[in-house]
Amino acid sequence: MNKLQQLLKDIDGKGYKAYKSIQGSYSFHRYEICVDYVQGDPFASPSKIRIIIPNAYRQIKEEWKEHKQRNIYVADHLARTVADAISTASNQSKGSGKSGLIHIDKPGQEILERTAVQIKDDKTVICLSIGLPANGRKINGKQAETLFLTTIPSILRNSIFSVTDEALEKSAQLADQHVAIRQKMKDNNWIAFIQDGAILPRQSGISNKPLKQAVPFNSPEENRVAFTIPHREEQLTGMAIEKGISLIVGGGYHGKSTLLEALERGVYHHITGDGREYVLTDPAAVKIRAEDGRQVTSVNISAFINDLPHGQDTKRFTTENASGSTSQATNVVEAMEAGASTLLIDEDTSATNFMIRDARMQALVHQNKEPITPFIDKIKQLYDQLGLSTILVMGGSGDYFEVADHVIMMDQYQPINVTEQARKIVADYPVSRKKQIDELDNNMNNRVFLPNSLALQKGKKKKVQAKGRSTIMMGQSTILLQDVEQLVDDSQTRAIAELLRHLDAKGMLKQDRTLATLLDDIEALLDNKGLQALSPFPEQHPGDLARPRRFEMAACLNRMRTAKIK
Repeated sequence: MNKLQQLLKDIDGKGYKAYKSIQGSYSFHRYEICVDYVQGDPFASPSKIRIIIPNAYRQIKEEWKEHKQRNIYVADHLARTVADAISTASNQSKGSGKSGLIHIDKPGQEILERTAVQIKDDKTVICLSIGLPANGRKINGKQAETLFLTTIPSILRNSIFSVTDEALEKSAQLADQHVAIRQKMKDNNWIAFIQDGAILPRQSGISNKPLKQAVPFNSPEENRVAFTIPHREEQLTGMAIEKGISLIVGGGYHGKSTLLEALERGVYHHITGDGREYVLTDPAAVKIRAEDGRQVTSVNISAFINDLPHGQDTKRFTTENASGSTSQATNVVEAMEAGASTLLIDEDTSATNFMIRDARMQALVHQNKEPITPFIDKIKQLYDQLGLSTILVMGGSGDYFEVADHVIMMDQYQPINVTEQARKIVADYPVSRKKQIDELDNNMNNRVFLPNSLALQKGKKKKVQAKGRSTIMMGQSTILLQDVEQLVDDSQTRAIAELLRHLDAKGMLKQDRTLATLLDDIEALLDNKGLQALSPFPEQHPGDLARPRRFEMAACLNRMRTAKIK
């Protein structure tokens, strides 16, 4: 501490680049500060520091680290306490540019594996970004002293050194509960579970927090299940959705899409108080939508679209500007290639001609003039032949009743099981549309990305950078992810950007692996070495990263306009 204080006194008033001299490690009472990266000027990206706290000064109990989920949940809780302490800190370090900034990668409503706080065998590591104080482009050493010697110690006192063991134990117990629910789902072939009393609506389109005074979820009796989970006296009850084809129907504004949105977020786990903490979905569920204008590279969509005008090949379909139907077909096939076991589809974000073609349209436009085999003719085949379940929001076509295993109607935000009524309607009102069923290829898409797909070069340097949640700048191209709806956190996008850099640096595309095998290898790397394995300097500040799923990683690779396929 004294060494850092003296250095800051010595460089006070000097040019900003003199801050480089403080890189290194400094011992404080109860912790160590490592200054890993110093920004080049007050307006540049903030400096990166790590705070290392030995177990002797803040014990992390062995039982909190006994399995990975517990470790992630306890680290998540610590990151939230640090973020709260930063937001209430009296930080007087002001000046030009980012002077005085203190930032941690604050979690949202989801509990994700992050690099913000890392719990290791003998220590806890907190990663912060800070703006080193300046007046103009001169070092403000006194304000830097305040930052390091007053503000940061205060933040630590009010967070990691004051959080109770009881609070951390509750986080670890929530991890146990989520593990138990997932095991119950696996044992019973459920692809989703929604707890009775869950709050599904969100405050707004820009807030992921629960809507106050929302109608709590209440399962239909036909779908209600009850079971015990750890650390809870009463049984957990709610609606189970089994594998197969499930329709969510109902009038407009009655909660169909709200339920599906909760299910698409249910691939992740949520904090206590979110309202969806016991809403869980098959972790291999993928939201499918139309995505006009997206890049497609050599995807076999022939199961859905064939005989396009001008003889365009749909077994190796490529376009820089996909239509609604071709993009949705592509998204289905790519999800299957990445290993999806459940599809989540909302008619509101689907291409109508991809989803349905009724009897009257079939009569007017002959089949040999229509290249699209609608999803209704494939949905049951996908499940029967490939084991691919679907949960579909549908308010406009009763034709799907014929293929549905389960039909749930949302009525004023309450679910009602109307499966038997739907079957009776099918019997009473038979449709005369002709089904278009052709053989499905189990390995319809088995692509190998070539190394030159990763065009990171920009001028004399290689560059890849995330811009918010929905954009990655790679070399001279842009990867657009705004319609990848299960990418929920900016830090996941940053991790995908680092993954692109890692794939390039390690030559992982030179090894002639299919995309599915490549994703397996990436997940094994992250499981064994953690997210910091993607960082160029894994022993230092690993950056603000959160773990994405394999499906969102694949979505990025699939949307590269520079992609080349063997």
